[in-house]
Amino acid sequence: MRYAAIDIGTVTARLLVADVDEQGALHELYRRSEIVNLGAGVDETGMLAPDAIDRVCAVVAQYRTAIDELSGDELIVVRCLATSASRDARNADEFANRLAELGVELSVIPGEYEAQLSFLGASGSFLGERLLVSDVGGGSTELIAGVAGEGVVYSHSFNIGSRRATERLLQSDPPTRAEQEDLAAWVQEEFTPFFNELQSLGFVPQRYVAVAGTATTAVSIDRGMEQYQPDVVHGSAVDAETLDALIRHLAALPLEERVKVVGLQPKRAPIIVAGFIILQQVLKLSGLPSFTASETDILEGIILDSAKKFR
Repeated sequence: MRYAAIDIGTVTARLLVADVDEQGALHELYRRSEIVNLGAGVDETGMLAPDAIDRVCAVVAQYRTAIDELSGDELIVVRCLATSASRDARNADEFANRLAELGVELSVIPGEYEAQLSFLGASGSFLGERLLVSDVGGGSTELIAGVAGEGVVYSHSFNIGSRRATERLLQSDPPTRAEQEDLAAWVQEEFTPFFNELQSLGFVPQRYVAVAGTATTAVSIDRGMEQYQPDVVHGSAVDAETLDALIRHLAALPLEERVKVVGLQPKRAPIIVAGFIILQQVLKLSGLPSFTASETDILEGIILDSAKKFR
């Protein structure tokens, strides 16, 4: 059966269309991602800006066209989920109504469900391993521990993301050392209880899998990718020393220079330092030497979850 997943986050809006066979294997047909910055200013105002809603609706209209073209005579189950920015916004209903006009029903999901879907999507390549999975978004970060193929042991969604952190703490261009240290301290303070809970449960991860654009961008910049190569990125390891060096390099550049860095999408440049600092602190707290970047994430999780529910 054919499924479509639309993930509307604080920074990106993404689409995946795939078939799921009788054995439960996912076969990708179409994928697309656009940086839309839906959550710009939400941390301060508590509202989705009209121009941000317009940007997302324009992209989703294109996604809807692509889904229709891929349907043919076959019914496609379409699920559109929104995460942190829409959870925080008082006018999320207005946003949902705009999408409904496009024939897309929006579900704003809680962070705990977001974490479960991210783990489901990320864990398929590491069956049997004890995993720590992080999904660093623009408005929130999900940390999930579990055994791939068996399920989640413990998870938590934190209201710390690359855009939220940038707007709160990285005010200078380029960010000062003190600002970076304040951000690192905030992340460490908020995340430490999660790792204390894992310790109390006796859960020791074998691998740290990092999903979403912040993690994959670390690989892209480190490899100097002028053109993004998902097959190379997926499964690549980034050690602590490499991540620290990336932060030093990017944090020293003003935004007008940062946007020129090879391997970095220009629209992601304003928030990438904060995203990398969040990854850095998770890696330190995990006690592991590196993270593994994953191209499979909540999108695959949405489709696999849909296959269970709508088969």
